[in-house]
Amino acid sequence: MHALLFDFDGLILDTEFPIYEAWRDDYLAHGHELPLEVYAACVGSDFNRFDPKSHLESLVGRAIDWPERDFWRERNALERVTRLPPLPGVVALLDAAAAMGMPCAVASSSPRSWVEGHLERLGLLDRFALTRCLDDVRSPKPEPDLFLAAAAGLGVAPGEALVLEDSRNGLLAATAAGCPCVVVPNRVTAHLDFTGAAAVLESLEAVSLEGLEKLRKLGRVS
Repeated sequence: MHALLFDFDGLILDTEFPIYEAWRDDYLAHGHELPLEVYAACVGSDFNRFDPKSHLESLVGRAIDWPERDFWRERNALERVTRLPPLPGVVALLDAAAAMGMPCAVASSSPRSWVEGHLERLGLLDRFALTRCLDDVRSPKPEPDLFLAAAAGLGVAPGEALVLEDSRNGLLAATAAGCPCVVVPNRVTAHLDFTGAAAVLESLEAVSLEGLEKLRKLGRVS
């Protein structure tokens, strides 16, 4: 194992549930529910997988004034997210990788401003050799572009890296890139199908680099 490739949303920082809650508030304001299993289709990718705006408009049967709704929803989500610390085990794993001289990168379907802004707030931006974000590639996950770009930027073959993910779209992207993938689901993604993962863990808190290397070998993509 020559590198670790981290997803961001839901893996480093639990952003996905606050964002889902903000979307759910929009739906409730219009008299409709947004089931978690419906919303989760877009997690780890972009809203081309599931567009909550067009879906809500189809439910209410009319166009919605989105610029105003977007302002308040994004403010709502950001206020919740900025109070959050890194998820358990992330910092310890970065410490272990640094001690071993193993480079780490972030590969995220979110914009660079979102990813690097939060990493800087958390004091983690300089812990990563590079970030590859939505701005850097033609297609987000589940396409392999982000993981291929991150591995290339680190100068390692995809099969020599281990991907850490929380979503099915991320797992599909890692598999397509030829990277073994360990999944750590969260509240939004726990119900998804992770067939093909090297392992599905409850948390990064109790895992070691040696343990991840064993899992990488088991889940090596042929």
